[in-house]
Amino acid sequence: MAIQGLRKIVESVRGFGRGISGRPDISAPAKIPSIGLALGGGFARGIVHVGVLKVLEAENIPVRYVAGTSVGALIGAAYCSGVSPDELEQIASRVRFRDLARWTLSRYGFATNLRMIGFLDRILKVKTFEELRIPLAITATDFNTGEGVVFRSGPLAEAVRASCAYPGVFLPVNVNGRLLVDGMLAHSLPSQPVREMGADRVIAVNLKSSWGTPEGPRHIFDVIGQCFSIAQNMNCVASRQCADLVIEPDVTGYRYDDFEHSADLVRIGESAARAALPELRKWTEPAKEKLPIRDAIAAATFDPATPR
Repeated sequence: MAIQGLRKIVESVRGFGRGISGRPDISAPAKIPSIGLALGGGFARGIVHVGVLKVLEAENIPVRYVAGTSVGALIGAAYCSGVSPDELEQIASRVRFRDLARWTLSRYGFATNLRMIGFLDRILKVKTFEELRIPLAITATDFNTGEGVVFRSGPLAEAVRASCAYPGVFLPVNVNGRLLVDGMLAHSLPSQPVREMGADRVIAVNLKSSWGTPEGPRHIFDVIGQCFSIAQNMNCVASRQCADLVIEPDVTGYRYDDFEHSADLVRIGESAARAALPELRKWTEPAKEKLPIRDAIAAATFDPATPR
């Protein structure tokens, strides 16, 4: 037993030597990784993002970067500008399609989302990317080339409009001479853009749903919506692989314009986020502090179980 006590003292002294030699202090807690949040599209159904944000804030999960596509861009812009999840929930309960868009006759689409500029002017705390409290990336798609476009500077409103320009429904948006449509085509789930911003860990929120019904489509918007839903599910494999955690609120049964069911959608988002908390806590729990070397030497020296 005396030999065991001597070994403890030797090992403690060795540890002390490593400490003064300039090696990392093993007693220091592990660094919490920087967390990025990727918010996918879904128009009114994207209100579930508000529920996810509510849970992340309530549980003190620190979000350092955000990337958004389509409605994810709109909610991401508001949140990063300083609008709280509770405020977002109140806004969602009041907003309707007419606040964001109006029907029009055009060979390029059935509606324009020009009204979104006024809506964003009312709810955003700031007007440019540079003023945001949390760094944000907004995705869109170049209509002519098919290339993904990622906005990280300049005015927010036009970037959000472009990201929300759902092809076949909304008119394309001209930004700096480029004709842009919904970011969902290039980044259905913007995991890669938020990773490129510097996130160590990425949470991706993907809306699990289908526009199809046993009765078939009701009108052309159901046809367009289901086609893009199929394409989105087929093309988001790489985006899912780029994320460390994918949260999938199930919004099946909710229509693209179901703004009147915002309370239900927020609850669905909260439920999905709470189910992911055990994994998220693993990222944010600090490592248990190890006994300082001086105390370790003392404990080894005065071990009550060691005969003297």
